[in-house]
Amino acid sequence: MNAIFEKFPYRVPASKRVRVIVNSDAANEADDQFAIVQALLTPKLNIRGFVATHFGTHRTETSMEQSFDEIKRILALMDMSGDYPVYRGSPGRLNPEAPIVSEGAQFIMDEAMRDDTREPLFAIFLGAMTDLAAAYRAKPEIAGRLTAVWIGGGAYPDGGEEFNLGNDIAANDIVFGSDIPLWQVPRDVYKMPRVSLAELAVKVKPWGEIGAYLFRQLEAFNLLPIHSPRWPPGESWNMGDSPAVSLLIDDQNFDCELRHAPVIGEDMGYIHAGTRRPIRVYKSVDSRFILEDLYAKLQLFHELKASGQGK
Repeated sequence: MNAIFEKFPYRVPASKRVRVIVNSDAANEADDQFAIVQALLTPKLNIRGFVATHFGTHRTETSMEQSFDEIKRILALMDMSGDYPVYRGSPGRLNPEAPIVSEGAQFIMDEAMRDDTREPLFAIFLGAMTDLAAAYRAKPEIAGRLTAVWIGGGAYPDGGEEFNLGNDIAANDIVFGSDIPLWQVPRDVYKMPRVSLAELAVKVKPWGEIGAYLFRQLEAFNLLPIHSPRWPPGESWNMGDSPAVSLLIDDQNFDCELRHAPVIGEDMGYIHAGTRRPIRVYKSVDSRFILEDLYAKLQLFHELKASGQGK
């Protein structure tokens, strides 16, 4: 457990803590960073490490390496560089015929196969599930030893085009066809936590070096000339990756339903054959809870550091 949590004004029962692997395409846009910081500031989560993954080749050929560097940057800004390992994940899409086990995929296997802890293991995926698919292909036994939480996929019942799914359709379908327990937060749900830039300027930016960075990098990305006329809106953002963290704090098991995992078509549509195991599909997430938890933890972290009690 990070020493900073000993200074928090509350304690989390040891029996409630969970192990977590964070798999992120952190350099893709601007909201992974918020989810990573929220995870790092959540005492319930025993963060075992981070895996940097790719986000396609539409903007760069080195997306995984850029994500790796971004995760390291966040840890450095929080004075946590030596506290958590960061692994390189897959640099690109999975070849189903010859899957390559990245160091990140190996880390997933190693952590899943541990038998020296009773803390349940969750792996959260803020991009494509390439590394999980590779790990599962190499060691199917991990299926009964972790739960995956995925931000991705189109809305039910039909599915359709969606960024995280499109970055590795084959890998994501391998996970859908596996026995790995899966919580899916599809596009129409992960778009719910909406914020304005004014809100972030008031509630995130003031809280130290990391708060200023979170705001600055999002504002800079928002101003890039590469965007389409429709996205982003210009003065607002969706904290689409943050539900993967908040659902480990409170799983909102009344806001989801069990569905047989669909087969994913090449067009990213869902084919409901009814032959795959049930997965948990979220119908909504609590935006107030997600955002206020983040704001409060940023403030607590900053105040502890400013008082000399933090690291």
